[in-house]
Amino acid sequence: MTDETQTTDAPAEGDTTIAAAVAARAEVVAPVPAEPKIDEHGRTYATGKRKDAVARVWIKPGNGQLTVNGRTGEVYFARPVLRMVLSQPFQVTDRLGQYDIVCTVTGGGLSGQAGAVRHGISKALALREPELRPILKKVGMLTRDSRVVERKKYGRAKARRSFQFSKR
Repeated sequence: MTDETQTTDAPAEGDTTIAAAVAARAEVVAPVPAEPKIDEHGRTYATGKRKDAVARVWIKPGNGQLTVNGRTGEVYFARPVLRMVLSQPFQVTDRLGQYDIVCTVTGGGLSGQAGAVRHGISKALALREPELRPILKKVGMLTRDSRVVERKKYGRAKARRSFQFSKR
């Protein structure tokens, strides 16, 4: 065998150190920074989902106004817990009060809708500021919560509950 054969992963000619090989591979693997996705109106769009709810979310720089289906966020999501859920992506990324949110939500109940809006806000923030993606991903806000209601089966009272047993 001769030493003239080299693979593509080998370091450059004359440079046989392990550090050079690691540096050469690191240059190839280094991720390219993503470009922010902003439309002509200065907004960033994302779709969030939770249970049966689907939220279409637009964020743009502003003072923290939330509009849901044409109403203010305080009116639409009256419970403080739901408003807290919506503010979580901004609290995690230290962007509280820096973006206006306009969203339309369909399907599901209020809790599912709040989760869908939170998912949409998180995705839109990650698209607008790509450096925030690792922070949001670490706390699990970019992952769609896939838990949905189990369907009712025939011969059952609900999805799993049996009909009441009658001895006589």
